[in-house]
Amino acid sequence: MTVVNGVNKVRLPPSARTVLNLLEDGEPRTFKDMTEVAEIAPRTIRYALKRLKENGYIIEKFNFRDARQVLYQKKILIEDSSEAATA
Repeated sequence: MTVVNGVNKVRLPPSARTVLNLLEDGEPRTFKDMTEVAEIAPRTIRYALKRLKENGYIIEKFNFRDARQVLYQKKILIEDSSEAATA
């Protein structure tokens, strides 16, 4: 099995992979942004975010523009940079 960004080491549901792909560009996004773009039910995105956070793939950030919303961003993994260096 090929490991891509360490995601295949942990069994993630398809919804979590979709959300992770949304965050691939490194830009922080709100929950609302993700529900609009992904066209997935909000409950499913909430579960995907929970799984990604538990496994250390994303981080939550404080939103200075609107403190009522949380920003989610892909966490830069050490494995990513070491694999890129050897490739």
